[in-house]
Amino acid sequence: MNDTAPPTTAAPTTWQPGPQRPPVEIIRDLHHGGRLAAEYPRVRALLRDVPEDQFSAMGQLLSRLDPDEVLRNHPDQPAVTVAITGHGTLSALIPALTAELARHGLLLRPHIADFDSYVFELSDPGSDLYRAAPDLVLCVLDPYVVFDEMPVPWGPEDVERVLEGKLALLDRLASTFEENSGATLVVNTMPLLHDMTAQLISGRSRSRLAAVWHEASARLLRLGDTHSSLVALDLTVLAADGLAVRDPRLSVYARAHLSPGLLRAYAREVGHLARQITGRAKKCLVVDLDETLWGGVLGDDGPEGIEVSAGYRGQAFQAFQRVVKQIGSQGVLLAAVSKNDIEPVQRVLREHPDMVLREDDFVSVTANWQPKHENIKALAEALNLGADSFVFIDDSPYECGLVRRELPDTEVLQLSGDPAHHTGTLLRDGWFGVRELTREDHSRVLKYRQELSRKDFLHSFSSIDDYLSELRIDVRLVAMGEEDRNRVSQITLRTNQFNLTTLRMQPQDVSEFAATPGNHVLAVHAGDRFGDNGVVGAIFFRHDGETAYLDNFLLSCRVFSRGIENACLSAVLQHARAGGARAVQAVYRPTAKNAKVRSFYPRSGFVQISDDGTETVFRHDLREIADPPDHLRLTEDFEGSTRL
Repeated sequence: MNDTAPPTTAAPTTWQPGPQRPPVEIIRDLHHGGRLAAEYPRVRALLRDVPEDQFSAMGQLLSRLDPDEVLRNHPDQPAVTVAITGHGTLSALIPALTAELARHGLLLRPHIADFDSYVFELSDPGSDLYRAAPDLVLCVLDPYVVFDEMPVPWGPEDVERVLEGKLALLDRLASTFEENSGATLVVNTMPLLHDMTAQLISGRSRSRLAAVWHEASARLLRLGDTHSSLVALDLTVLAADGLAVRDPRLSVYARAHLSPGLLRAYAREVGHLARQITGRAKKCLVVDLDETLWGGVLGDDGPEGIEVSAGYRGQAFQAFQRVVKQIGSQGVLLAAVSKNDIEPVQRVLREHPDMVLREDDFVSVTANWQPKHENIKALAEALNLGADSFVFIDDSPYECGLVRRELPDTEVLQLSGDPAHHTGTLLRDGWFGVRELTREDHSRVLKYRQELSRKDFLHSFSSIDDYLSELRIDVRLVAMGEEDRNRVSQITLRTNQFNLTTLRMQPQDVSEFAATPGNHVLAVHAGDRFGDNGVVGAIFFRHDGETAYLDNFLLSCRVFSRGIENACLSAVLQHARAGGARAVQAVYRPTAKNAKVRSFYPRSGFVQISDDGTETVFRHDLREIADPPDHLRLTEDFEGSTRL
């Protein structure tokens, strides 16, 4: 933040933060008044400001809500069904999960299995767990999974034997799960307890036990390499922050073998995962500059006076820059929005010898005296992203409050005055997490810079037709290869606007669809005079007798309104007709984010045949199929033989 007074030409801002009722009081009043279900959409914003020491109490209160009542009041409320099973008593996990999901705008629909029933529940496809049709299944493991089976006396070799059996069991359970569920299975490592190592009086035996235990943990973490539906969480990392692994009294008397604090941290990680599988991962980090990336105020102190590496504060700012750069290197878009003059900002980013972040690391650098929320809105429009794709981080309570008020879908992180805490504030909630990185992730910043160049190019033309003609768009619609599977899955998980059904598919779901006879998963590749966009869309298509079905059609927001969607649809319809189909049916399921494609099928020659309020079914008789736009070049490869 820059505290220097802006020039007198700056637009005035009338909003001022004022005293507000504590959010805890508001939530309690809504609950006591019986209005909490009716006003559930307010909960997300209220939980943002609930103190950590009161968060558990809010979870207890919210877990008393009937999810069905919330959905009756708000049919569009995103809900996640989570099945919980494991070895010990896990009922304390429900309030923590309820609050964590609510904090991300999600509603928890829990299913909790009987005590210590995880083997039965996961091995039997007819169990209650599978019948619950969960989105996430949590198999919560604790150290007593192993030590409950120890003889007396025991040694490291006994622990190794039991661990070997448990890993083999988990491998079999994961295989059964993959065959019978499209959900995500979460397992976790089990921290080694001091009470266990201390029972061995030989230092060599303790070292042997630790080695055996950590080797087994590493193998458990690698289960995700062979089971694409499995996610492994490392509880050892969470416990390393100083959390007690267990509460002795709860462990002995209630068989609750993980402490409430560790379960809350576990629930937080699951909340991040739930956000990923519902397409709510963030795409762009917008950072302030003064007192955020460097210490001091550039306008007052000059480039030579800001703190970047000298002294303990400068070292903290430089460490934060390293973290931001690391995040950006993995496909997260970085943008800077600062109340400053642009020339000195550019000089610092280009020339300051101690800066870790450089101008090329950012997709956009905005330095002016306009309100920051207006700059973020302009950036969202330029990148063709929704406001909910952004995380904004700033040290100023005023700026944070204003952005929260004007852009409620943007996640706002307010920094403390101590730069040593900046990294923790940014990383705490895994805003940008994905299941797996793809080739496109590593080149995303370049692709979005190219997109900004396209917009500048557009402004040099008097007509859209002339612009599209000179853009020289090249589209390839090809059968998905194994190398594109993860990217296609990522598109289903992250694309919200041009997504006709918003069905989310994990990599194994994509593979299963593609492996079914008569089914096609088509990857849409695009490029133009500014560069290769990579895989920007996907079409899920199948034949069934004389009718073919478009199960979903998705396109990245980066390539809207260039005729790519029309060209691909024309190719699919032509392919269906050539294959003997007499009609193609397609489905549109409305959401709050995909209204702009509501008319896509009707505009493309489809006729509505039904609408039950949750989905609209369209039909194309394949008599007249529109030609692809003539301003682009289209290559098709449905079956392995390419034709133009």
